Amino acid sequence: MAEKTNKIIQRRKRHIRVRAKISGTEKVPRISVFRSAKHVYVQAVNDTIGKTVFSASDSDLKEKNKIKKSFAVGEMLGQAIKKEGISKILFDRGGFKYHGRIKALADGLRSAGLKF
Repeated sequence: MAEKTNKIIQRRKRHIRVRAKISGTEKVPRISVFRSAKHVYVQAVNDTIGKTVFSASDSDLKEKNKIKKSFAVGEMLGQAIKKEGISKILFDRGGFKYHGRIKALADGLRSAGLKF
């Protein structure tokens, strides 16, 4: 049990370290990612006013493959952001490694036409 707790603490430390360096604005929002064991949750955040501008999750998708669901969530969020005329974002992986579902989500955002 101590190992699992240590993993969570280490991830939170990495996330704090990254958050100290990046901040989203109205024209360039920060994309915040949280990955649980079953789902992926994503938010586009404007840090200057402290508001979530857009959000998406895979909890309502019927796909069984988690990586495909993450890609679809990235596309959904990317299309919603593109409708507002935003083309550049900051990607905050939340302290998670950039592979698997996190990478698929980023690829989905890129396929929607966002740059980061």
